Amino acid sequence: MTVNSVLPGPTLSDGFRSMVEDTAKEQGKTVEQVATEFVRERRSSSIIQRAASVEEVANMVVYVCLQQASGTRGLRVPRCA
Repeated sequence: MTVNSVLPGPTLSDGFRSMVEDTAKEQGKTVEQVATEFVRERRSSSIIQRAASVEEVANMVVYVCLQQASGTRGLRVPRCA
């Protein structure tokens, strides 16, 4: 059995969005700006230096399920963007 895993890291999910909404309002910034600052300050090893969207994560999951990805075996996808 071969297992491919998707490890998206910080993702702008509903939970993460609600966590940073108040800060965004207080600072007059968008949720995306605050999320990016959070990732850069607290997850500095992030390859893309921002939170991935849930759509980006979903697209990666769809990819590894496609017949066209049949040659992808034992893959660890560290970021979905």
